[in-house]
Amino acid sequence: MSSPLFSWADVARIAPELWIAGMAMVLLVVDIFVPRGKKMWLGVISLLICIGGIGLVGTAGTGGLIFSNLFSTDAYSSFFKMIFLVATLLTILMSIRFLEIEEAHLGEYYFLLLAAVAGMMFMAAAVDLIAIYISLETMAIACYVLTGFFKRDAKSNEAAMKYFLLGAFASGILLYGMALVYGLTGSTNLYQIAEKLQAGGQDHAVLILGMLLILSGLGFKVAAVPFHMWAPDIYQGAPTPVTGFLSVGPKAAYFSVFLRICLVGLMPLATDWKMMLAWISFFTMAVGNIGAIVQTNVKRLLAYSSIAHVGYLLMGLLAGGDDFGIPGVLLYLFVYVFMNLGAFGIVIYLRSTGQVGDEIEHFQGLAQKNPWAAGLMIVFLLSLTGIPPTAGFVGKYFLFAAAVQEGWMLLAVAGVVFSAVSLYYYFKIAVAMYMGEPTE
Repeated sequence: MSSPLFSWADVARIAPELWIAGMAMVLLVVDIFVPRGKKMWLGVISLLICIGGIGLVGTAGTGGLIFSNLFSTDAYSSFFKMIFLVATLLTILMSIRFLEIEEAHLGEYYFLLLAAVAGMMFMAAAVDLIAIYISLETMAIACYVLTGFFKRDAKSNEAAMKYFLLGAFASGILLYGMALVYGLTGSTNLYQIAEKLQAGGQDHAVLILGMLLILSGLGFKVAAVPFHMWAPDIYQGAPTPVTGFLSVGPKAAYFSVFLRICLVGLMPLATDWKMMLAWISFFTMAVGNIGAIVQTNVKRLLAYSSIAHVGYLLMGLLAGGDDFGIPGVLLYLFVYVFMNLGAFGIVIYLRSTGQVGDEIEHFQGLAQKNPWAAGLMIVFLLSLTGIPPTAGFVGKYFLFAAAVQEGWMLLAVAGVVFSAVSLYYYFKIAVAMYMGEPTE
């Protein structure tokens, strides 16, 4: 049964999104009255806004479909909202000092972060193609601007332009695929689409084309092979806290949509998309891990690493189910927020001590200068590799176990092999920290 178009009960269910969006606009107004040398207080206010959002997500509860079945306030969406808010909170913590050093402490930076997270929260709850697309673009536009936030930095401007052009191209592909599916099924609601596809009667060739376009558009967004080419340049050119944010927040948001579209709307076509995603998962792990081996820039290395982790996550999507697949993806995305943002945090720390901090050579002798920073970096690298007893190992165990359980044994073996390969390039940083001589 369709829920009413509007009710105050529905409004209460999206209180966290309304809080973040409303306070973002308030923050933009407050910025006018804060002196230039006191902008760090806007960061503190943003932290409090995120903490308030986390509290609202915890108390909003779950109430099923709302706003004429456009959104679903279930446990799944609540979990993703928590991930987004925690990722944003950590990004703000890293940004306050970084922006002071770069002399670019402007209030609109925090507004853009909050606008992006509001879009992500709506994405996680959306169960309608139109709602998904509008939420996606709300987030994407804020991310484009954040990427080019350093207006006088040529690399930042170049990264923003590439991100915008390729992002718009990917959005067009995604929207065209959605239009084809809507034309064949007569609905934009994922649950109704699944029912229509189960009943059959559609032109199979056109339906497969629509499915391919949707998966290609989402593949661009998460930087899966062969749609990954934009990620290293954007990660290197964007401000470091923004790079960390892009690697965890939007990626988790796109996976929240990926899971809903594949495991709800396109589930009747599972035999068609599973084999395709299996090959994409394999080549994404391969290209990401092999491409990272030759990198000397830490941000580019982590970009290729991020591509490889998309391959691992796609394994969980292939497995699906409630036993290991979906819980494995959710757990891994949550863990990934901490281990990846932690690694970027050490890069930012090096910048704060007078170095740029984004080349492996900048880590030379860090263990002698700051044993705590070097030790933390080792923990993050071990977790990214998946070495026991780190949280990264637990996350990968769930993903690989799900793949084996669902019959993707060779894919799981490939994941283990490529995880071993990742140990080599991650520990190039460790070798520099513990065996290199300190540099000025």
